[in-house]
Amino acid sequence: MDRRSLAQYERLSPFEIKDFLAKAALKAADAPALTYINAGRGNPNWVATAAREAFFTLGHFALTESRRVMDLPPGIGGMPKAPGIAARAEAWLAANAALPGASTLAEMLPWAIRHFGFDPDKFVHELVDSIIGDNYPVPDRMLVHNEQIVREYLQWAICGEPAPAGKFNIYAVEGGTAAMCYIFKTMKSNRLLNPGDTIALGVPIFTPYLEMPHLEDYALNIVDIRATQENGFQFSDAELDKLLDPKIKAFFVVNPGNPSSIAMSEAVIAKIGDILVKRPDLILLTDDVYGTFVPGFRGLLGAFPHNTIGVYSYSKYFGCTGWRLGTIAVHEDNIFDKLIAAHPEETLLALDRRYSALSLTPRKIGIIDRIVADSRDVALNHTAGLSLPQQVMMMLFSLSELMDAKNDYQKGCIGIVKQRVQATIAGLGIEVGPNDHYDFYYGLIDFEYWMRKYIGDEVVEWVKKNVHPLDPVFKLAEDHGIVLLNGSGFDAPSWSVRVSFANLPEHVYDDIGRALRAVAAGYVADFEASKAK
Repeated sequence: MDRRSLAQYERLSPFEIKDFLAKAALKAADAPALTYINAGRGNPNWVATAAREAFFTLGHFALTESRRVMDLPPGIGGMPKAPGIAARAEAWLAANAALPGASTLAEMLPWAIRHFGFDPDKFVHELVDSIIGDNYPVPDRMLVHNEQIVREYLQWAICGEPAPAGKFNIYAVEGGTAAMCYIFKTMKSNRLLNPGDTIALGVPIFTPYLEMPHLEDYALNIVDIRATQENGFQFSDAELDKLLDPKIKAFFVVNPGNPSSIAMSEAVIAKIGDILVKRPDLILLTDDVYGTFVPGFRGLLGAFPHNTIGVYSYSKYFGCTGWRLGTIAVHEDNIFDKLIAAHPEETLLALDRRYSALSLTPRKIGIIDRIVADSRDVALNHTAGLSLPQQVMMMLFSLSELMDAKNDYQKGCIGIVKQRVQATIAGLGIEVGPNDHYDFYYGLIDFEYWMRKYIGDEVVEWVKKNVHPLDPVFKLAEDHGIVLLNGSGFDAPSWSVRVSFANLPEHVYDDIGRALRAVAAGYVADFEASKAK
């Protein structure tokens, strides 16, 4: 396509451009020598099997408990009862040991009871009644045992060491996307972020964080805190110093980055700590879905619990995007409650009216429970909460990881994506050094950066003058049947593309690398042809 044709796509999200690329790639793949390759989306092509086997076998036991209470011929059962249920579960699992997942459950239930000090019948009944799904979520924010289990899982997954004092209150939600929507809504409803306010975004960043602030619902101004490839996609001190501006109310970041896949270094986290000393009112929101792909990951939620709202999704690590499992975590001692309490009386009265149906003392409602209420427009707060079968799956995923003392599952997942990265690098024919902060989930390949390094400035300047920045992704689709996302849609360098290393078998990634190199070689050939005229 020519520059004018490609320019029409500039305003679209990369996830919308992807649909046009997919059509072009599918058409190209009709050619005998090409195969359709879609490395655009980050949906992993692996699943965690042990927790799923435990889930489905637990469902079988739950139905026996239902029929134990009531068993009518049309297929009507009763609601499982708690007394003695732990002993019945133990006996049933022993009698049905051959079922897939039975041995996992037989180990998992007593482990959790010992580790967390649970009452056996209360814990097993929560699992059984919840997998049946015969009640509303109570508490609406999160089941009692589930919250304790997930709290410890999140400490490992996204907080890191040392563990902060106190505890986090957690809201189980329908994935990371729901968490984003709910947090934005509560920030606005509680006048923590108002139209015309300024927030900072750590860019490059997952596209919705770029788009949501501009919606008329929020109408926020944005300051970019930019991590560059030249700086290893770490934020420099000069960029972070922008946060000292008191006009900036919040700093939103994805860590490790998407699309950069780089986790914040210890030095960057320390610098943010220095800024918080001078800006103790600064709100931090961190989305740490990829933290489990970096061994020993340390996140802002663990480092600065009082200033931070933490978002996490189970989707990538456990291969469960279809389950829609996510969390919002806020420390019990946080600045959000203090900022709300410091509002002018007129604002507090307005908030009293908003939440008055929920409590006789609405000013005592903490930020996490305001998020729950706002997620259901307050009036439907009594039916809020993630579905109970989803919460059971969340519990089982979390327990399976907590019991994995050698981190074998984590090593396996990282091994999958790492091999795909290495195959792509081999296909590209470039050298990339090790980086302990890299999560291997995505690759951000900047044509301009690598062409300057391997080919030269003159070619790059010609390409920038004569070729549209979206041309690489369309050439990959039209000439090679390959779908990648344009990095510019993430506020990454204009000439970059994002490769997902999660969703395709290893053997195709060297093809992707060679195709990327072929596109660059085509630009060099066009440049040399232009000079020969």
